[in-house]
Amino acid sequence: MKAEGGCYCGAVRYEIDGEPIGRAMCLCRECQHIAGGGPNVIIAFAENALRYTKGKPAEFARPDLETPARRQFCANCGTHLVTLSPRAPGAALVKVGSLDDPGIYGLPDYALYLSEAQPYHVVPENVPTFDKRPG
Repeated sequence: MKAEGGCYCGAVRYEIDGEPIGRAMCLCRECQHIAGGGPNVIIAFAENALRYTKGKPAEFARPDLETPARRQFCANCGTHLVTLSPRAPGAALVKVGSLDDPGIYGLPDYALYLSEAQPYHVVPENVPTFDKRPG
């Protein structure tokens, strides 16, 4: 699969050449912060399948955590693009909203951290759910 995406202002662009590893909705409190209150909707690819083609993303990792996720975003407009997580080594967790064609996402393979979901979070029917992370 080939896909392209980037930030809202166009300063940072990327392309992906590879098959998705998985699709997820994360409803954990950390992802609610990143997503502005909603679930974090991601499609995972091998990290080496993703290449930035324009600009360079800024990166943030919480210094108070022992093994924090590294979140890549546009320093100009703030669009969250990719997460590199020690819980998913070798994977680039691409924010679906940053894809030029978010329709390639389809439906999530699963939704996780339902234990931290808010009453307004809606998970599509027949999507497997987990109170925390799947085993």
